Amino acid sequence: MMGLNTGTTDKPKGQLMQRRNVAQWATGALLSLSASVALAAGASVPLESPAIDTGNIKSLQRGAQVFVNHCMGCHTADYHRYSRMAADLDLTEEETLENFIFTTDKSGEQTKVGSLMESAMTEDYGRQAFGVVPPNLALTARSRGTDWIYTYMKSFYIDEERGGVGVNNKVYPGAAMPHVLWEYQGWQKPIYETETKDGVETEVFKGFELISEGTMTPEEYDDMITDLTNFMAYLADPIKQERLRIGFWVMLFLLGMAVLTWFLKQEYWKDIKK
Repeated sequence: MMGLNTGTTDKPKGQLMQRRNVAQWATGALLSLSASVALAAGASVPLESPAIDTGNIKSLQRGAQVFVNHCMGCHTADYHRYSRMAADLDLTEEETLENFIFTTDKSGEQTKVGSLMESAMTEDYGRQAFGVVPPNLALTARSRGTDWIYTYMKSFYIDEERGGVGVNNKVYPGAAMPHVLWEYQGWQKPIYETETKDGVETEVFKGFELISEGTMTPEEYDDMITDLTNFMAYLADPIKQERLRIGFWVMLFLLGMAVLTWFLKQEYWKDIKK
């Protein structure tokens, strides 16, 4: 430690070089992290951006229905409570019990509205069925992003080489999750085109072809996935709308205080300026 206080003329230069090295390391780490995120999202598949609006209550209600009916059979969202969801989505207790809660407690009674949003599937069963425990989806919109969720739910395709699930996903290749919404979307297959670059031919993914129609049109399915993604965005940040509302009034207050302070300053300094 004493060597840092010698007072030599080399100290500023050494500190500058050290700061440059730290800055270069931080830049490199940030670029590496960005590349990892892009790879995780599926570099060969451009992510689509849905119209996310967590203030759209009707969209959140529709998304919540899709979530509890099709996602919570395997996944949990136990950082959230049904009661909080009901309050934020303008649902009564009766509506929540009838349309959103399909699990029971250990005594066999219907899960209470104040309970956490837990799946009936145990971790041991999930590991046995899929080879991995289905992840908690409460914060997926934060960890993955809404674009990732939206594109992922639209990118399942038939893959006969994958035993068990029989499908694959372009955004997350090798996903253990089956296509639980196949009856709405239908079945699709990827389309590739051969491109030649520097004398090397490669198969380039160009999109999907619907080979078996579902009960929804592609536009209706996109709308449903938008609602589902919107609800998952709400799950990841349920306080967002209230934060925005409070933030507006805080900024308005600060603006008013700034104006008042300016006039006060003018009043205090008018005699001094003379």
